[in-house]
Amino acid sequence: MAKTVLDKVIVAIRAVQDHKGASRQAIVKYLKSEFQCENGVAIKKALKSDKLVQTGQSFRVKGDAPIAPPADEVVGTEDVTVGDGAVAQKGDDVAMSYVGTLETDGSRFDAGTNFRFTLGAGDVIKGWDRGIVGMRVGGRRKLVVPSKLGYGKKGSAPEIPPNATLLFDVTLERIL
Repeated sequence: MAKTVLDKVIVAIRAVQDHKGASRQAIVKYLKSEFQCENGVAIKKALKSDKLVQTGQSFRVKGDAPIAPPADEVVGTEDVTVGDGAVAQKGDDVAMSYVGTLETDGSRFDAGTNFRFTLGAGDVIKGWDRGIVGMRVGGRRKLVVPSKLGYGKKGSAPEIPPNATLLFDVTLERIL
């Protein structure tokens, strides 16, 4: 039985079961509903405990095993060729060549060369921002991008239907 506010916060974080951790708002909501705990000062103090780890606005319990993200938030990657150049990192301006097809029928919806963008800046779909990090210049990679990290429920008419899983064959031409 959770006795202290910190114990209750730990119960709340574990109950949320989110791979990113539990937000302050989710913790407070859980504490109110399950423990009728609304002491803001005590909650704030508990969140500063060295038993918790804060990343951005989310908290997790130090020492707990990480929770795997759901499949619809993971980009599948397969390195066809590992390049021999520099490694692409968030914030890098990159130039790519690519071919995009639909998983359902293999139809090609887009292709390009010398396509430039800033990695991790939201210039492209999330699947690219996540799937290209770590590639080496000259490398070729296959990406399987779930709908949630692509164009989602709306799709991108007329080529990409709603909820489409996208397949990309990408080559990192250079880091600019």
